[in-house]
Amino acid sequence: MAYVRRNTIKCIGILTGGGDCPGLNAVIRAAVKTAIGRYKWKVLGIEDGFEGFLRKGSIKELTLGSVRGILPRGGTILGTTNRGNPFRMVVKRGGVEKVVDSSKRILASFRDSGMDALVVIGGEGSLGIARDLYKMGLPVVGVPKTIDNDLSATDITFGFDTAVNTATEALDRLHTTAESHHRAMVLEVMGRHAGWIALRAGISGGADIILIPEIPYDIDKVCSAIKHREKHSKFSIVVVAEGAMPAGGDISSIGKTADGVVRLGGVGDRVARAIEERTGVETRVTVLGHLQRGGRPTSFDRLLGTRFGAAAIDLVARGGFGRMVALRTPSIVDVDIVEACGRLNTVDPKGDLIVTARDVGISLGA
Repeated sequence: MAYVRRNTIKCIGILTGGGDCPGLNAVIRAAVKTAIGRYKWKVLGIEDGFEGFLRKGSIKELTLGSVRGILPRGGTILGTTNRGNPFRMVVKRGGVEKVVDSSKRILASFRDSGMDALVVIGGEGSLGIARDLYKMGLPVVGVPKTIDNDLSATDITFGFDTAVNTATEALDRLHTTAESHHRAMVLEVMGRHAGWIALRAGISGGADIILIPEIPYDIDKVCSAIKHREKHSKFSIVVVAEGAMPAGGDISSIGKTADGVVRLGGVGDRVARAIEERTGVETRVTVLGHLQRGGRPTSFDRLLGTRFGAAAIDLVARGGFGRMVALRTPSIVDVDIVEACGRLNTVDPKGDLIVTARDVGISLGA
């Protein structure tokens, strides 16, 4: 598309949506510093994702003082939610929960606030909302965020490196207790559709078995690998992505949210029970859960978040609405936000990382 500089811009908004992750504050900081320092724009922060547009007092000005000292902090100073889809907003009316479309209220609140553009920092869900609001006329620019690294339009997303490092450190710690007690240890990590965290952390952390969504596992082969290790080693380390499922079986879940999204959970326990029952090896489970989302971002995530934040403001200045900044190594580029949400970045079952895992003797349960 042809970019046209928007000399009329005086005020922009920034929000963070979906799950939190390390590096969000780095993006906010860079965006605010670039918008104020380079373009002399006013910056408004919308609290708790798109929900902030619908609540009084949830849109506040961000200044250079607001972002001072936040670079090494995890989470997001703006707050976030993964239940704030304005097209499917869950509300209570007369004591009964109903799903309503609040998208027009979002647009009205945006206009009333005096914003000229909106920067949305989020994953597949939040960027999908941004895409649909753009189609309704909202001037929006996207920034990709997900610890799962499952957005295909960018080489990598910030937050992913920190999550992998957290999982790898957990594996280092589990090794010592597994060896001491002669146990099998199962570590459940995040990864609904993509097994990047499990695969990278598993290889880096010396796992013996890695189970990911892209390769349905055979529990007999998992147990066979553990029995084989028993001949020369009295412990085993198993890494399981939350979205992993047995061949011909179903994903492990603990129910649904009010708006119908399946809540994953339980695959670690499922695998551990099967291992203990079939092999007799004492097995313990650690669910890393939200520890992967928290804490100080790595240097890589701070740098990538900073690059994305500054690039997003430059994209707004060029009038590149309906687009998302992305890393195409070594450059930061921009892509159509429709493309960004169109296809997930999943592990290639025949790719280099899978070949490497098999070469060093890691079982993938298949």
